[in-house]
Amino acid sequence: MAEAHQAVAFQFTITPEGIDLQLSYQALNQIYLSGVRSWKKRVSRMKNSVIKGVYPASPSSWLFVAVGILATMYMQSDPSMGLIAKIQQHLPLSLHVSLSSQGQTMVSALVFSTLLWLSLILALRFCLKLLLSYHHWMFEQHGRVSNTTKVWVSLMRLFSRKKPLLYSYQTSLPHLPVPAIQDTLSRYLESVRPLLTDSEFERMTKLADEFESTLGHRLQRYLKLKALWATNYVSDWWEEYVYLRSRGPIMVNSNYYGMDFLYVTPTSVQAARAGNTITALMLYRRKVNREELTPVRIYTLLDQTAYVLQHWQDSEFVAVYHRGRYFRLWVYRAGRLLSPREIEYQIQRILDDPSPPFPGEEKLGALTAGERVPWAQMRQQFFSSGLNKKSLDAIEKAAFFITLDDEEQGMKGDDPAGNLDRYAKSLLHGKCYDRWFDKSFSIVIYKNGKNGLNAEHSWADAPTVAHLWEYTLATDAFQLGYTEDGHCKGEVDLSLPRPQRLVWEISPEVQAQVCSSLAVAQALADDVDCHIFPFRDFGKGRIKKCKISPDAFIQISLQLAYYRDRGGFCLTYEASMTRLFREGRTETVRSCSKDSCAFVKALENGAEACRRLFRLASEKHQNLYRMAMTGAGIDRHLFCLYVVSKYLGVDSPFLHQVLSEPWRLSTSQTPVQQLELFDLKNHPDYISLGGGFGPVADDGYGVSYIIVGEDLINFHVSSKHSCSETVSKTSITSVWLLGY
Repeated sequence: MAEAHQAVAFQFTITPEGIDLQLSYQALNQIYLSGVRSWKKRVSRMKNSVIKGVYPASPSSWLFVAVGILATMYMQSDPSMGLIAKIQQHLPLSLHVSLSSQGQTMVSALVFSTLLWLSLILALRFCLKLLLSYHHWMFEQHGRVSNTTKVWVSLMRLFSRKKPLLYSYQTSLPHLPVPAIQDTLSRYLESVRPLLTDSEFERMTKLADEFESTLGHRLQRYLKLKALWATNYVSDWWEEYVYLRSRGPIMVNSNYYGMDFLYVTPTSVQAARAGNTITALMLYRRKVNREELTPVRIYTLLDQTAYVLQHWQDSEFVAVYHRGRYFRLWVYRAGRLLSPREIEYQIQRILDDPSPPFPGEEKLGALTAGERVPWAQMRQQFFSSGLNKKSLDAIEKAAFFITLDDEEQGMKGDDPAGNLDRYAKSLLHGKCYDRWFDKSFSIVIYKNGKNGLNAEHSWADAPTVAHLWEYTLATDAFQLGYTEDGHCKGEVDLSLPRPQRLVWEISPEVQAQVCSSLAVAQALADDVDCHIFPFRDFGKGRIKKCKISPDAFIQISLQLAYYRDRGGFCLTYEASMTRLFREGRTETVRSCSKDSCAFVKALENGAEACRRLFRLASEKHQNLYRMAMTGAGIDRHLFCLYVVSKYLGVDSPFLHQVLSEPWRLSTSQTPVQQLELFDLKNHPDYISLGGGFGPVADDGYGVSYIIVGEDLINFHVSSKHSCSETVSKTSITSVWLLGY
């Protein structure tokens, strides 16, 4: 192939006349540019490391300290109280020989200045950690700010005057605290009280008391010991045991999806949409590598934490799937990111490629959709060497995965609601073989220009991926844009090498396992029922006028919907973030409380009683959410105690009971974090659909929702057809037939 010949920098042959040396100046130029690019990245990372290392000070502040010390010495004053003289006495002998007395004093003063500067940095960082450990502001009533919080805000503004890098605050964030075991047990019993009968609650109370008096404090001591040396006592175990050690399919059960704009498709040209989407993602990666993203600002106040972002390899290509073929598409050339128009040109080459799949290639992705053990066995036996290893490496080392789907999706046609549901199912599982579910995220570009993504859960939670996807959609639509005929902007270098087909040698044994994994995945996909419900009657604007938290309003509404659907209440999971702490991920808010149950039961007993109970339930929910965010949650603590018990080889009936309880209503809000990127006032149609996930329990619901602007709430509801008691469409629609 031509690109293979170009990759050879030099060739030589030995002839009777001597050595014939042939140089490829193009290849040598590529090697040179690659080296320059590599060193630029090293210098940039080194610079960022220095800036982060001295934050909240700056590297230039050393100069002010040094000048100040030298100036005071010039005024015949010793600010070091004799330390500079002691440093001078301990200078290396070579400096005593080579420098004059004045020079030795100068060096000693600079050494003292550096030590003083580092001490000031440590003191400032300690003060910043104390400030970031203050969480009382979250529990104060809106509009009633205490003097302590006012002082805290002023100090945080003082520390935040210098623009931080993405990870500047990481070393200053406090560690996640281990709650007192009696507090966790008390909160747990309170959370399950409305779900249990008197006899069941009495039994659970006895189990909790027995656990606390016997095994609990022993496990707690081990957990506190881990918290002393671990950055976060939850995150590593949560990632390992909840995500990585699961042997079931990650498709539907773990992966989640994100959708395109609801009303708008920026272009109907599939290759053009792919070109802009890939470009936007690469620009985001550049911002991550340069740490140019602003740390998270929680509740628009000044607590600033960092996204837990996977460090993408500096891969200069993406993996592409189309009609059963896999391609490697280079998006950089000579250190330059290809223009969107050039990427569109390359994508169109793939779309126009008439070559058929290799035997067994078309449905190979089903291995990532089925059970994990067979895939691991196939990988070790058939993908650890030769062509298969090279092709698998190309997929796994790609920046991300792209599927060029032949279907059309979106809210269109005579059945827009049904088409939205099919759009969600397509992103959640596709055909079970046309996604690569192991990748951090896979982008899907549909024939009519719609797009979406499927994300693997272990590396990042939904808010992180949502941030990435918001940037991608906004950059695609408002910055990169399209020509009048729907193509990407920019010029095309027609000499670009063609995308490279990945070559496979799929044995009959692998093909048999592909069929087996596909059968498992297809059964799982066919069982999933998805419903998308854009609610437009009112949004957070009207809810906030009632002085009610929009999230609390929705959560209580979901309790009411479940009660009307099933005639009772259930254990309810709402995901909360713990990014106020270093390496924090999520905590569970048990949003089914005795207050929310009291409101639901009293709904028919008069408006005044309902208003009072609803406000109590809303305040209770907000308090539960705040406690989860500030490290006083229930479930992560009990989960870690359970892990410790397994390491010690001891059994706890209480912990076994707690961790086996099904979450029949699993919910999550997708936050809109970069509303400034979307000018909804001038472009009201550019609103996001958000994303969703599969049901956690076989007889339960998975509910994701996104609050967009002031007048729209999008719901994503999933359940399983195999359970006769769950119907996604009926459940969520019943919420809004109440007429609050």
